[in-house]
Amino acid sequence: MSAADTIRMANQIAQFFAPYPEEEAVDEVRNHLVKFWPVAMRSELVVLLEGPHVGDLHPLALQAAQRLMSLDP
Repeated sequence: MSAADTIRMANQIAQFFAPYPEEEAVDEVRNHLVKFWPVAMRSELVVLLEGPHVGDLHPLALQAAQRLMSLDP
């Protein structure tokens, strides 16, 4: 999957939860990623945190991806 696709999908999830209080929204985005994205997709998202596309992530998606780094695959 391309970086653009991964970012687009993560941002769509973040936009859905954006009306929630920030902490709850980040938790819900992270939970959604864990529940519905396979490990390979979550890994792709985490890799994007160190690349030039990190600025394209919605702030909630960015925080959720950072929290994914603490998960064991």
